[in-house]
Amino acid sequence: MEEIKLSLEAHQRLTVELAERSGPTRRQISELIERARELGDLKENGDYHAAKNEQGLNEARVRQLEATLKAAVVVESTSVDKVEAGTVVEVRMEGDDETTTYLIGSIEERGSGYDVISPGSPLGKALLGHGPGETVAYQAPAGSFEVEIIAVRPPTNPAGGLTRD
Repeated sequence: MEEIKLSLEAHQRLTVELAERSGPTRRQISELIERARELGDLKENGDYHAAKNEQGLNEARVRQLEATLKAAVVVESTSVDKVEAGTVVEVRMEGDDETTTYLIGSIEERGSGYDVISPGSPLGKALLGHGPGETVAYQAPAGSFEVEIIAVRPPTNPAGGLTRD
């Protein structure tokens, strides 16, 4: 499996989620299934089917978390000169006056307060290794585009919290 680059915060969050889902959540769902079984005929028991569905979703997420954490490499970027996994990049799309800010990282970084783009996406690949003031071109399914890199910085809490350096 290909390595997955995660921030320390995302790695910790996923580790906590895995512990919760494989422990207390798993036990709660088992209890729901047991209580639903006591209600009688399983063919027409909506509570039982809902609990079994919830169990399946939980187990799928547990497997996904285990695989993600197994392949995870924690990155803590302090770079401010080049775009790399774990950095925040502010860009201006060609023909646009406004800037957009992205965190370069795994989809598991969602919830960080930033819009996240994968380093493997067309835009992510084009940005990697480049710095402020550079314009890069990339090919996307909708055509060719250019973006200007305005700034590169380590992530901070967008709500005004502390930086991770």
